[in-house]
Amino acid sequence: MALARIDNVLRRISYVEQASNLLDRFLAIEQRLSALEQGQVVEAKPVPTSPGEAIPKPPRQTTVTPDASPIQQRLEQELIDKKFSEFRFVRVPADYYDQPLEWRMERLHAASIHHLCKSMIMENTRAHPSVDGWSNPLNSKYYVVIVQYTARLHAEKLKTFIHRLSQGQVGKQYYNMRLAPEDVSDELSGYSHNAVTPLGIKTPLPIILSHRIAELQPSFFFLGAGEVDLKVGMPSEEFIQQYKPFVADCTY
Repeated sequence: MALARIDNVLRRISYVEQASNLLDRFLAIEQRLSALEQGQVVEAKPVPTSPGEAIPKPPRQTTVTPDASPIQQRLEQELIDKKFSEFRFVRVPADYYDQPLEWRMERLHAASIHHLCKSMIMENTRAHPSVDGWSNPLNSKYYVVIVQYTARLHAEKLKTFIHRLSQGQVGKQYYNMRLAPEDVSDELSGYSHNAVTPLGIKTPLPIILSHRIAELQPSFFFLGAGEVDLKVGMPSEEFIQQYKPFVADCTY
């Protein structure tokens, strides 16, 4: 008799748990529909599942977004061709750069403000006469350097790292890393200020990625994407695998 009562109680608990899971799913869907009706951009988050059930991973994008801009479509195709398991492009408002990092983080649905990153073209203003533009990645006149917005580029660390890349073939006096002039950056990258990205770059410059970005958890980080109001997110480990950057301690 006692065993029958226990069995009956366990069944009732199971029914309650199932009902609770269904309610969670309903509320998640309702929230997304409400946000879409208000014109908000909603991150595709997995709908809650039953205990022990695996959360389904969204399918890998295999075609470009039909109504996207030509630049976005070009970059999407590049990421598709490189077989990225996931990536996400986000349009941002015109006042994006006037807003604090916390606001930008929420707008992009980033994991933290440390996941917001920027690309810049750095120039060695004292490059040895033997340096031929960017033909030698180990001793290039120009590098695309990617750092977090929450970190500051350390020019001396960057200089030391690049000098070591060249295995000391020329003296350290031939290194002075500075932000490339805007016209030079525009010409080399094919992108304007606040839109520079290593994706689809006009000139195949070598890339240096801050080691802090490589260590991010979760690894999904955001960069500029060729247009001032366009950002793209992707897993850092896949970026490293596909774009082969040098990973360096180059920030404060």
